[in-house]
Amino acid sequence: MRCHLRNLLTLILLSVLIFSPSAYASAKKLIPMGESIGIQLQLPFVYVAHDVLLPNGQWLKKGDVITKVNGEQVSSVEKLKQRLDAKDLTISVKQKSDQREISLTNEQANNILPFLKDETDGIGTLTFIDPESKQYGALGHQIIDSVLNAPPEFTNGSIYLASIEQIKKSSPGNPGYKISVIEKNDIRLGSIKSNDSYGIFGNWESNLKQSLRKPIDIMHVEDIELGKAQLYTAIEGSQVEAFDIDIIKIEDNFLQFIVTDKKLLEKTGGILQGMSGSPIIQKGQFVGAVTHMFVEQPTKGAAITVNEMLKKQP
Repeated sequence: MRCHLRNLLTLILLSVLIFSPSAYASAKKLIPMGESIGIQLQLPFVYVAHDVLLPNGQWLKKGDVITKVNGEQVSSVEKLKQRLDAKDLTISVKQKSDQREISLTNEQANNILPFLKDETDGIGTLTFIDPESKQYGALGHQIIDSVLNAPPEFTNGSIYLASIEQIKKSSPGNPGYKISVIEKNDIRLGSIKSNDSYGIFGNWESNLKQSLRKPIDIMHVEDIELGKAQLYTAIEGSQVEAFDIDIIKIEDNFLQFIVTDKKLLEKTGGILQGMSGSPIIQKGQFVGAVTHMFVEQPTKGAAITVNEMLKKQP
């Protein structure tokens, strides 16, 4: 099944997975990536994705969680469908701390199914693979579900290779974004084990030989310099390209930079939603990952050092 995905967040977001602190503490070389990835998190509940006016005049509001059907708990859309064989239904709905019951006919319940979800999906950029531990990191920041307005609790997650089909350029005050396509029946690239403040992390399950890039040293924070660097990302299909940037500020483990590459500026207007996680390289060493853009100045971006990202701290 072909699935069109837009980044669900208001700014550029990255994926992060949970690893033990020792898993990355000893990493000396990482493979810089830059591929666009589709991200899917399976949630342990069913929620309403859009406001829905019911025939009885009541509303299902965006973010409401459906907990039970006729007194039986439901944790997925599929399980909810299995409860809709009764003629008359009572649906238990939780909104924040309030719980209410809604009576619907079977037909009315089936009509609301298109507005229900049990997963969060979107796109981001793969940051690195550790060739020794076979673990990866992406996004550089936490995934926030745009409907729930919170980092979602999830039972499992997957990442897939995504191909860029269209770009909406950024302009001052209007963040652009990538529109990507993934094949949901494709082989998944890896699992998602954690969604943390520094990104998503998990186990890499694909063949490392498919990467054309070699492992490189991680640059120490004190060695990062103001000036020229490169950003790896995909803006056409699944091809990763290197684009010129200038690092303009270094503060603790966070950076600011300006996009100077003419091709990237012409194609994207600067930084896009979905570009978070793009690796930054300086003098052949791994510096960090893009995390955010400046909405009023989309040629300007923010990044986290890879050393800090590896700490996986919230």
